[in-house]
Amino acid sequence: MPELPPPITVVGIGADGWSGLAADSRAALREAEAVVGGPRQLDLLPRDEVTAERIPWPSPLRPAVPGLLAAQAGRRVAVLASGDPMFHGIGRTLAETVGAERLHVLPHPSSVSYACARLGWPLEATEVVSLVGRPLDTLSLALHPGRRLLVLSADATTPAAVADLLTARGYGTARLRVLEQLGAPAERHLDGPADGWPHPPGDPLNVIAVDLGDGPRTSLVPGLPDAAYENDGQLTKRHVRAATLATLAPSPGELLWDVGGGSGSIAVEWLRAHRDCQAVSIERDPARAERIARNAAALGVPRLRVATGPAPAALAELPTPDAVFIGGGLTAPGLLDGCWAALRPGGRIVANTVTLESEALLTEWYRRHGGELVKLAVAHAVPVGGFTGWRQAMPVTQWSAVKPEPDVLKPDVLKPGTPEPGTPEPDTRQENAS
Repeated sequence: MPELPPPITVVGIGADGWSGLAADSRAALREAEAVVGGPRQLDLLPRDEVTAERIPWPSPLRPAVPGLLAAQAGRRVAVLASGDPMFHGIGRTLAETVGAERLHVLPHPSSVSYACARLGWPLEATEVVSLVGRPLDTLSLALHPGRRLLVLSADATTPAAVADLLTARGYGTARLRVLEQLGAPAERHLDGPADGWPHPPGDPLNVIAVDLGDGPRTSLVPGLPDAAYENDGQLTKRHVRAATLATLAPSPGELLWDVGGGSGSIAVEWLRAHRDCQAVSIERDPARAERIARNAAALGVPRLRVATGPAPAALAELPTPDAVFIGGGLTAPGLLDGCWAALRPGGRIVANTVTLESEALLTEWYRRHGGELVKLAVAHAVPVGGFTGWRQAMPVTQWSAVKPEPDVLKPDVLKPGTPEPGTPEPDTRQENAS
């Protein structure tokens, strides 16, 4: 049996440096032959205590990890991490790269633990948002009246950027407290309102505590008001959108294809369901594609990927989806076939239409593949002279199905590339327009 390589010891270190380390962490660093870390972390180690070779992380970090560690094969390696390595730290990258069984993790209190201790906030009730390597608009998803947030800063400019975003999103009265160099002798706290944040950039090692107070209320469930989206009329309307998301049934970690993105509302609300959800919105019109990206940023999910191009051609290089939504162009040759073929077994497909031609196509797919075929009708009360009456929106036909495992496919399943009845039609994202 081959000898197992020595474990990689991951040592959490705080702003207090060597003096704040536990005895076992110090021992691991003294015994190491190579210590890997950021320049700031490496500088915290006294030369007379830690004699190992010091290797700074290259940039970009993640692609370099396998090669760097491979070059140290057979040596006793210690990796420095800020605070708790498994909390928004290098520990996750290492576990995914070399395997958790290769790691020996020695955590230090995280900056979040320190911050909650200083503030008297219960850790389990405090939402944490990391802006390290993430767009600023990621914070927008966490904005709700009365909530408290801890924001992990990217650098010294982050507090002012957060203050500007809060003000732009209607939370100008929010109170910010910036906690710098937590646990170190140079620890400092700065306080002020979001609107008119009074402090210049300070220490890059900081955490921002945000007490949101009053501000706009945004629902956590699908069916945001139509006014929440910038759109040109190509929008799956609120009530149909809520029913569609319920049928798509997002789950953490799953990937959605939103084909014929329009304003991006289906993909945006899929992503809002959970921070680990993923989505690609496919839109042929470049102006609409840019609008989708703006909507995603404004509603706190800037991670939405937008693929610009016509479907099905634009689907060719996309990763395998767990769910597919088709909101327009159903009769484009090969579109339904391509989506069905790409969908993983057990995945869900949902297609909406308002035209008779596409309805006939969905009826045929319902006959062959089963699932559910439903008609969604919404009416709104409107003034009729001095009275009130109902104005009926265009009814939406919706087909949904779960793709079975290969051994239970029906013999008459459509083969990829089979021509479909009907002629090409324009995008039908107006399906619920009044």
